[in-house]
Amino acid sequence: MKYIEIVNLVFSIIFGIFGLLTIHYVIFAIIGFFKKKKYPKTEVRNRYGLIIPARNEELVVGGLINSILETNYPQDKLEIFVIAHNCTDKTAEIARSYGKKVHVYEYNNEDEKTMGYAFRYLFKKIEEDYGTQNFDGFFLFNADNIVAKDYFTRMNEAFEYYGKNNVITSYRNSKNFGTNLISGLYGLYFTIGSIFEARGRTDLGCSTRVQGTGYVIPSSLVKNGWKYVTLTEDWEFSADQIIDNNMIKYCDAAVFYDEQPTNAHIMWRQRVRWSRGHLLVFYARLGDLIKHVFSKGNKHRFSSYDILINTLPVCLNYLVLSILQILFLSIAPLIDSNVTLYDAFISNNLNILTSSGYLITSLRSIIIYCIVTIFEAAACFIAAGKRVQGVSIFKKIILCILWPLFLFLQFPIDIQAFFSKNLGWKTIPHSDNTKVETSYSK
Repeated sequence: MKYIEIVNLVFSIIFGIFGLLTIHYVIFAIIGFFKKKKYPKTEVRNRYGLIIPARNEELVVGGLINSILETNYPQDKLEIFVIAHNCTDKTAEIARSYGKKVHVYEYNNEDEKTMGYAFRYLFKKIEEDYGTQNFDGFFLFNADNIVAKDYFTRMNEAFEYYGKNNVITSYRNSKNFGTNLISGLYGLYFTIGSIFEARGRTDLGCSTRVQGTGYVIPSSLVKNGWKYVTLTEDWEFSADQIIDNNMIKYCDAAVFYDEQPTNAHIMWRQRVRWSRGHLLVFYARLGDLIKHVFSKGNKHRFSSYDILINTLPVCLNYLVLSILQILFLSIAPLIDSNVTLYDAFISNNLNILTSSGYLITSLRSIIIYCIVTIFEAAACFIAAGKRVQGVSIFKKIILCILWPLFLFLQFPIDIQAFFSKNLGWKTIPHSDNTKVETSYSK
């Protein structure tokens, strides 16, 4: 066997193994498309603290508070806590205008701007003033969120079903799904995460992960405070729940909404921050996750494996492998004097890279990649049904066509995130005051 053939075969096997590591995502997606777990009604009404971090959110914080006050859950079982952190506007003033129902704290520290720091400070104050263990659980929101009228009723059913021991996350919808193509692609991204990831995982008895906010945690998880303060505290939190043998479950009937970016600059900046935070969690938790997968007595081994694979920077992995293959092929003339660079690259067409489906080096791989991802987007819109509002059929078709590009952008975004060592957290502007008039839990 010639040197070039050996190199291509070895990397073909490596790329194939990487593909097999994520094959279970296909199973999750199929299950999520056809099934969604329903929870029995309960007469138990647990007491919850509702956590709202807000940094210069005067335009939207009132919308979330109003939506909470209009839910069908007993209001005497809900306590709203707003932490106005590093604000220079009227966020705290507006929150206080709702009276005693809303407990407002202010926190200013220019060195601690991430949402995780706001959580940490607020849970400390709640423990001092009210006692965290006097609540059954805590909901974590963003100030731009709003909730459906039956949101807490549905989440309470799931929380009670699992004995108030598990984290419960919910269906993340978008207030401004139909504003433009960028907000629509974001909305599609989170809808796919809910339907094709979280649904399937929960239906199969696995743990899922939280996406941003819109989840409830048992009060026992914050009895010693909140410790997740990185750029993506949700990733870090999700990884630690598995390591600590806690489960994260999904409630499809509970719908909350948030506002998505509507311009390319904000989109890029936010995704780079997400990617950098993802990398930091990968660096910090990889060893612990590997140990946990093989630890004795682990009752959730597959969930451990799943979150481990989920934590891997997939795009960077494929880029590194592709570069390595190119390097090995480029020295082919040094190994065999009868081989030229043309033989190594052009005549062999970089077969392994094209067959992987991730590094687009041929028309065939581009077509396959686009067909698969367009089909994914279309299937998601079908599964979501009436939950996707304000988006015409024509715009849905355009979003499906653009979906492959939205995913492919992750490659340059990951590269920038890898080299952005001192990436900080910057405010994402919010101004959408959409009001949810009904529930889509059926």
